Amino acid sequence: MHPRLTARVEQARSLPVLLWQFAEPRLCISSGPLGGGLGARNWVLNATVPLDYDRTDPDRHLTEIGSALNLAGTGCGLLTAVDVTRHHLAADGGVSTTATVGLSSPAWAAAPDGHFRREAPSGEHYPVGTINIVVAVPVRLSEAALVNAVATATEAKTQALYEVGVRATGTASDAVVVHCPTDGIAETYGGPRSAFGARIARAVHAAVRTGAQSWISGAPER
Repeated sequence: MHPRLTARVEQARSLPVLLWQFAEPRLCISSGPLGGGLGARNWVLNATVPLDYDRTDPDRHLTEIGSALNLAGTGCGLLTAVDVTRHHLAADGGVSTTATVGLSSPAWAAAPDGHFRREAPSGEHYPVGTINIVVAVPVRLSEAALVNAVATATEAKTQALYEVGVRATGTASDAVVVHCPTDGIAETYGGPRSAFGARIARAVHAAVRTGAQSWISGAPER
């Protein structure tokens, strides 16, 4: 369930894309602009966009990217200004997570209207970033467990940020996809102390923590 790295060309510029293509449709829950909500999907993509990205139709843009990559069926799409070649992988007990991490605009979830904060260590400049997380679960989750899994992944992301010293719960544009098989006996729970929720939490925590440390240090993915 690891992605493959590909690219598309826009305005004579090659831009990277992380792509998951499924042999059979997977049940996905997504907060992304394309294929968001809950349903069976054939693919997921996470695409880098330029720092000056100004399109106001990200769903249509992602559909165009999918068409350019000759993707069939229905998919989920995410966008980020992070270079997705610098993605971070982690696995735990059959659960696998891929995270792309950018932290130039960290924010607290509970904040006044209009609150927006941009920070970088030591006053240095970093590219605009978003935390996008894609989680693959090897067993069917009930619809309620999928909702719970999104909450679990978000809690684990925030724990990772806390541990590396980022005073925020995430960025304002973070997105998450959790996908699992469409058949089989459904797991009822997805919370952090459930069997697969615990694995989701550990895998997301590891991927986001490594990504956050890499972003802060400026070190490339290894």
